[in-house]
Amino acid sequence: MTEIKNDKDYLDDNCEECGCKDESVSQNLLMFGYKICTSCKISKTIFPI
Repeated sequence: MTEIKNDKDYLDDNCEECGCKDESVSQNLLMFGYKICTSCKISKTIFPI
């Protein structure tokens, strides 16, 4: 994992699963603690493998 230099680098809107840029990534980070977009969250909920 790359080293994070400051909080701004970590709070970008890039999903850790698929790499897409979406505003729901920062919302899911605050709500659930995971940097994933809404579509990846739904995918992980339906198919939790």
